[in-house]
Order: sequence, then C-alpha cells, then structure tokens
Amino acid sequence: MFMVVDLLLGGDLRYHLQQSVHFTEGTVKLYICELVLALEYLQRHHIIHRDIKPDNILLDEHGHVHITDFNIATVVKGAEKASSMAGTKPYMAPEVFQVYVDGGPGYSYPVDWWSLGVTAYELLRGWRPYEIHSATPVDEILNMFKVERVHYSSTWCKGMVALLKKLLTKDPESRLSSLSDVQSAPYLADVNWDAVFEKALTPGFVPNKGRLNCDPTFELEEMILESKPLHKKKKRLAKHRSKDGTKDSCPLNGHLQQCLETVRKEFIIFNREKLRRQQAPGSQTLDAESRAVSQTQSKLQDGCNNNTLAHACSRGCSS
Repeated sequence: MFMVVDLLLGGDLRYHLQQSVHFTEGTVKLYICELVLALEYLQRHHIIHRDIKPDNILLDEHGHVHITDFNIATVVKGAEKASSMAGTKPYMAPEVFQVYVDGGPGYSYPVDWWSLGVTAYELLRGWRPYEIHSATPVDEILNMFKVERVHYSSTWCKGMVALLKKLLTKDPESRLSSLSDVQSAPYLADVNWDAVFEKALTPGFVPNKGRLNCDPTFELEEMILESKPLHKKKKRLAKHRSKDGTKDSCPLNGHLQQCLETVRKEFIIFNREKLRRQQAPGSQTLDAESRAVSQTQSKLQDGCNNNTLAHACSRGCSS
C-alpha cells in the first residue's frame, strides 16, 4: 500500500522548540485557531486523534500548521466512548488516565482539546504545565492533577490565560471542546475565521526555506534502520545543535549523501505477515505489545514521540 500525503517542508513544532525558536502570543493564537478548525473537522468525521503534541504538528513552507500521525486515532459514533489509555503521557487528558485506573465512563473528543492546551502552553513557555514524563506512574499523574496548580506567566495577556485555562479544565464536560466554544472566547472575538480557514493570515513564524527543517541524517537512519524509530529525537537534536553550534536548520551536505547511500544498501524490508505468524496466537501478541510499551516507558523520560496504547476495559467500547 502506498500513501500519498502533502509535502510539508517547514518541519514539526518539536524541532523548532529544540532550535530555541521563540513563539509569540500572536503566532500561538493563530496556531490555536488553525488547529481548532482541524479538530472540528475530525470531530465532524467522528475521529479522536489522541496524540496531539508538537511532534505531530507540521508546518508548511508558509508557516501554517497541519496535524499528522493518525497512528493511534480512533473512530467513535454517537454516544460511544473510547476506552483504552492511548496517547503520549504529558499530553493526555485526566479522563484517559482515569479509564486506565478504574474503567471509568470512557472519553471522547475533549481529550484532543486538552492536548491542544498543553501544546499551546509549551509553545509559549518552553515547558509543559505539568511535570509529567513517559515513566511517571499513572497514580502519581492523577495526584498531580488533584493537588498541583498550573502556573501561567504574568507576561501573557489575560485573554490567552483565560483560553488556556478553559482548554486545561480537568472536567471534560466543562472544557472547551468545540469550534463554537472557542469562537465564543473573548480573546478570539476579533478572529476572522474565514481567513483562518483560507490560510490568508500570515503566521508570525515562517520556517527557513533555504534549509531542511529537520535533522535529516538521523531521521533517515532511525526511520529505516533502527528497530525503535522516533524514540530519541529530543536528545539527538540537542546533541546535533551542540555539535554544529547553530540554532537553525541544518543544510544538506556530503555526509547526508553518504548516509543515504548506506540506507539504500542496507535497507531491510519489513514483512508484516511474517511477524503476524511469529506472534500468533493473539494472546502472545498482546503480551508482547504490553512488554514493548513497558520497556519504552522505562527508557524515555521526556514524553516526546512516545505514544501509549493500553486497553483498560472490555465493555464493547471503541478503542
């Protein structure tokens, strides 16, 4: 199967955070509006993304945002609820963790809007509202939500703070979770939503068109040669930046060409059918997946590019 997707040359927001890009309130405000339209579109098609985060938000060459990576997205119909703990821990809503602990009533579209709030906060401040990592125990995370207060910068305008508070409301019933909810926010009263939809507004940050907005050497090596790609991106980017002494995107060079040639020679075709036969019966497959999740969580501390999928109940709910 071949998948054809849009070519987005601006890199993901995680990369630009790692490059110490300063995102202004105006820039983040536009990002929020564009992402709200994207989430509203998904909601109309009964889709919960479940992994909204800087890593999964790509920029085009003009600086507009696009959601990617629907690997753990799920479809719900009507009053149906999702019932598995899925996502990347630092960006997961409280109700997702609650489902894992006691089954709970399940969760729906508001989980993506919580993730949007966490992402917007991180873009503005450089760190997330809660000190949650991939290895943080679920009970500790739930306790954080109960006892810790989110601190908002005194330099942010009151409207932005009020909007973030509404997105980071722990009760999903009270959380902003629809286009109409967001459009009613005073902070966004001046937004021309038709212009946002048409991408007619100019973003405050435009990626450098003359450079690759990614770390190409390791992106290719990890995606094709490594058994667990995407899990060391944050440390790798920091290391690369300290090596070349730059804060901008890295240019295509001879070393990359050598790596591409290595990839071409050593590429190993993944045989999904062979793997399926090796993992039969189904119970062994589930155990293997659980062990893989556990191993990944024990290795990673930053929560980036580390999504989780763990079933919490068997009530016939959507996963």
